[in-house]
Amino acid sequence: MFTVDAPQGTDGLPLVPDAVWATFPPAAQAVIGALAQQVGVLTAEVRDLKARLGQNSSNSSRPPSSDPPQASRGRGAPSGRARGGQPGHVAHQRALVPPERVDQVVDHRPATCAHCAAPLMAAALGDDFVAHQVTDLPPVRAVVTEHRLHRVVCAACGQGTRATLPPEVPAGAFGPRLQATVAVLSGPYRLSRRQVADVCGTVLDAPLAASSVDGLCQATATALAAPVAAVQATLPTAPVANADETRWPQAGQTQWLWVVVTGLVTVFTIAASRGSKVIKALLGEDYTGVLGSDRYAGYTWLDVAWRQVCWAHLKRDFQALVDRGGDAAAVGATALALVRHLFTAWHQYRAGALDRRQLQLAMQPVQAAFGALLDTGMTGADPQAATLCRALDRLWPALWTFVDAEGVEPTNNAAERALRPAVLWRQGSFGTRSEGGARFVERLLTVTATCRQQGRSVLDYLTAVCTAAQRGQPLPPLLPATP
Repeated sequence: MFTVDAPQGTDGLPLVPDAVWATFPPAAQAVIGALAQQVGVLTAEVRDLKARLGQNSSNSSRPPSSDPPQASRGRGAPSGRARGGQPGHVAHQRALVPPERVDQVVDHRPATCAHCAAPLMAAALGDDFVAHQVTDLPPVRAVVTEHRLHRVVCAACGQGTRATLPPEVPAGAFGPRLQATVAVLSGPYRLSRRQVADVCGTVLDAPLAASSVDGLCQATATALAAPVAAVQATLPTAPVANADETRWPQAGQTQWLWVVVTGLVTVFTIAASRGSKVIKALLGEDYTGVLGSDRYAGYTWLDVAWRQVCWAHLKRDFQALVDRGGDAAAVGATALALVRHLFTAWHQYRAGALDRRQLQLAMQPVQAAFGALLDTGMTGADPQAATLCRALDRLWPALWTFVDAEGVEPTNNAAERALRPAVLWRQGSFGTRSEGGARFVERLLTVTATCRQQGRSVLDYLTAVCTAAQRGQPLPPLLPATP
């Protein structure tokens, strides 16, 4: 006679003792077995749903701004100390600017002695002084220059001739520095067109309409096309690059903002696709440098030997396993302990306490233990933990590129930090409405990040670009001059 085995619980033990189960009729065994199977499926679904509800910035790729109020921020236990500076701490005060930066010096000398009230002679005062510097803004007023093009009648032929503007005079109504300032306010400082117009009118005494602000932004984006293209052309030859992407709304559609960061430049581009064709176009399909990224499938076209997977993302994945509970928690907890050892060794290397060879030796036990953990996790009972372990096993070389390759970081923080200003821009502007707006965003982001990366003034560079564009002269490169 056909019999059904007694259903098992999550601990692998029978829910009903074998002796009792044997007394059940076969039909009852079949019904109970089917119900137990359905309960197991529903239990797994409930666990997955609870895991989704429990997602936050510590165990997923969600940003901290999306965390619910009850989410843990990872703060330590209260120290019991009062807020603010503690007794005996070193004071941090504003440093004095150097003498060459001081615009005006005003000497103040006492007239009488503070101790006996006797008059003090000027000759006895000396140069013993304490400097107190005050920084202020003078009244800001835009300079308006009126160019009068006179018409002069020729005495010989009687025909009139009108003067023309010199090459250095803009053909439009606004000069290059005002145009660059409008671009900086609209780009790096993320003000709306109306807010920029208000700042120009109230702060700079240069009244502008919102439409004029938009026109200046578009003119700046057009002028930046060639310098940004030259910067982008350097990406395929970069020995190390980090990449990331995020959603970017445009005219009601979902676009994708991509960023690639190298040691020299940072490049942004807005594309309709999140597919690998975008990053291939940026880096080149035959890219032979090392690419740092997360585990998104758009980067899998590159051989794992030329990749570095972000361990900060993996740390959140392991925390998700801990929060999931059950068999997954043990895998996640062990992995988190290994991640702590990994970052301890890396920070020691960055601080100079370890050289490259010592870093490699320090990572050997971490690699061995992590490999054993993946072997265990792949055959474990929890499907999510097993899936993650199998995925990391396939990416094994890409987990450890930073151990041997110079200039490679174990995280993708460089690209994620570069995206943060863009995310703030997106939150304040709700994206863009046109292709022209998209070009302005990606080019201003590129220029801003690259100038700051190189220690250059964004305003000064944009002023130089706008000046050259208005005069029809060669545009200054965004790339630093090679020695």
